[in-house]
Amino acid sequence: MINAQMRSAREFLNRLSISSGVSGHEVSIASLVMERFKSLADEVQCDSFGNVYTLKRGESKPNKKIMITAHIDEIGLIVTKIDPRGFLRFTSIGGVDQRTLLSQEVLIHGHRTIPGIIGFLPPHLLESLASDQAVRMEDMTIDVGLSPTKLNKVIQVGDIITLRRETYPLLNNVIAGKAFDDRAGVVVMLVCLEELSRLHHVHDVIAVATTQEEVGIRGAITSTYTLNPDLAVAIDVTHASTPDTKGQVTIDLGKGPAVALGPNIHPAIYRRLTETAREHRLPIQIEPIPGHSGTDAWVIQVSQAGIPTGLISIPLRYMHTSVETLDMQDIVNSGKLLAHFIASLPDDLEGLLCY
Repeated sequence: MINAQMRSAREFLNRLSISSGVSGHEVSIASLVMERFKSLADEVQCDSFGNVYTLKRGESKPNKKIMITAHIDEIGLIVTKIDPRGFLRFTSIGGVDQRTLLSQEVLIHGHRTIPGIIGFLPPHLLESLASDQAVRMEDMTIDVGLSPTKLNKVIQVGDIITLRRETYPLLNNVIAGKAFDDRAGVVVMLVCLEELSRLHHVHDVIAVATTQEEVGIRGAITSTYTLNPDLAVAIDVTHASTPDTKGQVTIDLGKGPAVALGPNIHPAIYRRLTETAREHRLPIQIEPIPGHSGTDAWVIQVSQAGIPTGLISIPLRYMHTSVETLDMQDIVNSGKLLAHFIASLPDDLEGLLCY
């Protein structure tokens, strides 16, 4: 049976997932976040870059600023050419895996949003040598079913395209869908704020839904410079093992969030997160990251004079596809871990953050 917290988290993830918000075009997602978070916060606001800040004040004055982040943008496509016969050419925004695009349903966000499909020659018409090769993105087209005359009235070069996909429940709290990278992290922040409403925490907590991560971790740069927090924890996704990873991946679905360690991570934050997990009997997995984490944590750490930074990642299968797959229990456990970590922080962070 799914409990109320799990059901709420799942419903919010579904809303975020099916909505469209490619990097640089996240306004609809930002609105959903502001609407959902306002009941848990003292203040909610949006900046000129599209980042959403949710402030939950701590119990002491003066206190410190704890920043938690998850990005709200998704990878997508953009129209590059309108064929005279009424077909659309396109390219990618962010790290789209072109192998997964063929035969996908899409939404083109023009003067109005219209549906389309990505097509190519059927195998019957391909030369034998080409039938077993992946189709290149530049050879695909989008068919919307309109004549060239009507198409040009609603679509233009530069319009954004998103994959059309409903979330799909599997067994044992596992769910598949698009844009779980990293809207699942936004749901972790929701669970964290809900938990903090029942806990005591000294310091101010600012949950930041960042923009344009998929095209250069940009929102995390601007929001960290805005806040200059005393401590930060980024939330993102990480690769979960499947049969074809063949030992390259050691993180498993359903065994708890991955807590990162390495040069991108402040060692005291890593230790505190693992100690908090043990104290509250929350399952975690350890993820050594020897260099660039590829997350908001990478730029947060080196912003201003340097921010002590941690990273919690949700195990995710089939990243950057329309069937990203995760375990909802990992999301809930991530939120609980983050909340208890924040509640455990002492008044004086200087001692904690010494190497």
